[in-house]
Amino acid sequence: MKEENRKYAEVAFGIVKDAAEKIGSRLPGSEGERKYARYMGDKLREIGIEPKTEEFAVSPRASIGGIPYAGWFGLVMSGLVYFALSMNTLWFGMALAGICVVLWLILSVFLYKPWFDMFFRQKISQNTYGELLPEDGKYDYTIILSGHTDTSWTWRHSEHAYKYRDKPILGILATYGKVGFGAICVFFLIGVSIAMAVITTGRYVGAMWANLVVQSESYYRFIVAMHFLPLVTAIGSCFVIMWADPHEENASRGAMDNATGCALSYAVTKYFKENPDKMPKNCRIIDFNCGSEEAGLRGSMAFAEEHKNDEMLKNAWNINIDSVADKDYFEVVIKDDWQFTRFDTDLEKMFKDTFGELGIESKTNGCIHNPVGGCDSTPMTKAGVKSVTFAAQNPVLTYYYHTWRDTADRFEVETVGDGFEVILGVIDKIAAFQEANGYNGPQKK
Repeated sequence: MKEENRKYAEVAFGIVKDAAEKIGSRLPGSEGERKYARYMGDKLREIGIEPKTEEFAVSPRASIGGIPYAGWFGLVMSGLVYFALSMNTLWFGMALAGICVVLWLILSVFLYKPWFDMFFRQKISQNTYGELLPEDGKYDYTIILSGHTDTSWTWRHSEHAYKYRDKPILGILATYGKVGFGAICVFFLIGVSIAMAVITTGRYVGAMWANLVVQSESYYRFIVAMHFLPLVTAIGSCFVIMWADPHEENASRGAMDNATGCALSYAVTKYFKENPDKMPKNCRIIDFNCGSEEAGLRGSMAFAEEHKNDEMLKNAWNINIDSVADKDYFEVVIKDDWQFTRFDTDLEKMFKDTFGELGIESKTNGCIHNPVGGCDSTPMTKAGVKSVTFAAQNPVLTYYYHTWRDTADRFEVETVGDGFEVILGVIDKIAAFQEANGYNGPQKK
């Protein structure tokens, strides 16, 4: 890190510490999230930028935060099995409920579709952003620097793996083992309910195949086993229930994920505000503090929807910053696999080139896919914005990821400073790209 950039790195690190230590947990739609959004708004005012706030409704438990509901469903289903064994019509209700839960899990929890939000309690979240214009007020393109203000519920199994922090393989096995076993139990119950409903229907209509199944030795053994298996599935379902701690006071403190994103966005904005001669030519910079990312990218979705028809997103680039703390894992996230979204290849190359120029070495070779869930680059990319997500985070599930152990004392100001310089380097490349393309660079490919 260059010495002249240290003060901006320290500003960013100070924001990270305030977020984790003074504000603390910031679940989607919570007072903590609102408090941090106001805090970042006040920071913008300190440098002469008046922030704007856009509110939107969010159902925090409709997406990944609702995973424990699947566990409760499995626990109830485990008990209902004993009644259904003697009252076959009950399988129909269990099968229908199971299909609904599978649809919710696939569409809302995994694919982040908002279609089930109406069935869950709503809260009000907000996006807060400020604009830094060139001195003459004229611009031809926009660079949006974004980070999300909210934090996640503590993932209990990850936090419990803290005792294996020096043996990460054991931590991963302990976490994925319990959750994987629980998921298998829940889906097993749903599969059994659907199968039994089909068999029962076949018997009611007099289908020969159904009678043959019921009279078989294998079916008899299965029924015997089902007098014991619900005890096992009940235990597995409890592991799913335990996945996310429901208590706000125990939620992630969010130093890495994602106070670093908001802090670096602000530090870069402050840098250009205080050094207008270094501001990219014909460029507007937006410091975007995005709400409710952990509730299924709802803040970035709301922002893209709000501005899809105005000039905010015209010829725009988005550097989404999400978790810059692990010095050995600088990387550009180029795709959300489960969201079926590939991010911008020009920005990908700019980040990789900047890593090389700064001598940054990464155990992930500077590039990863996001295999599960999604990041705020997805809604921006779908809105036609050139976007990627920049991170410095160990992609392997760790004891501090989405737990209250995500604190600022775990990483160093120098890592944040390296992140600051990476962003400056990429902005320089965006400016050169725009100039080479007549300030009308190509949009989404």
